[in-house]
Amino acid sequence: MAEVEKKTENLVYAKPKLITDNVMHYCPGCSHGTVHKLIAEVIEEMGLAEKTVGISPVGCSVFAYNYIDIDWIEAAHGRALAVATAVKRLYPQNMVFTYQGDGDLSAIGTAESIHAAARGENVVAVYINNAIYGMTGGQMAPTSLPGQVTQTSPYGRDVNTVGYPIRVCEMLSQLEGPAYIERVAVNNVKNVKSAGRAIKKAFENQINNKGFSLIEVISACPTNWGKTPQQALEWIDEAMIPYYPLGVYKDKFKEEASK
Repeated sequence: MAEVEKKTENLVYAKPKLITDNVMHYCPGCSHGTVHKLIAEVIEEMGLAEKTVGISPVGCSVFAYNYIDIDWIEAAHGRALAVATAVKRLYPQNMVFTYQGDGDLSAIGTAESIHAAARGENVVAVYINNAIYGMTGGQMAPTSLPGQVTQTSPYGRDVNTVGYPIRVCEMLSQLEGPAYIERVAVNNVKNVKSAGRAIKKAFENQINNKGFSLIEVISACPTNWGKTPQQALEWIDEAMIPYYPLGVYKDKFKEEASK
């Protein structure tokens, strides 16, 4: 059979070159693969492949180095932004970002996260909020919704005993240090495109030395939510986004320019 010639002008879609051929270990319907692709596209488009350092802590994303072909550093659970701070201060010419889950950034890493933001460290945090601890079997996370059933809240999250979910964007936007805080989602085409634009803006902010940027990504975890992939995407619209509204929570330099 003759090999078909591939013409650039006929190309509709191509996998980002920085995404490796390794088979991802994520569950069917998991949003990590989508976010990985967006990050790879941004790095590739901006020509930053040789200058980018990703910091990946404990969690489902701990194997991100298998999938995005850039330099990576493994961090202890919750300590990604502390490591990113060190890397960026030692190598200010590099693009430095963290890739953290809600059980990492807003639980064991709360102190590191808040203080990196307060200091205005010139790094990017990509924060995956799927409202659950995914890697360890589906336990209640700081972001689990009121009434949400998990392995450690089998009758639903009781806010009277364990408190309310943490809204990270709203919390960090009150600090003077951060330059850019935005919450996005990846449950449909429109939202995926918006998420890509937000990640790119955060990377551009770092290049322009504007300081700390955080992109919170509302993501699906079908396995631990007990849903099909399609049901999980719908649940993001029905339950997650009403509690975690999408949008820009802080754009420091845009706000200053408008004064």
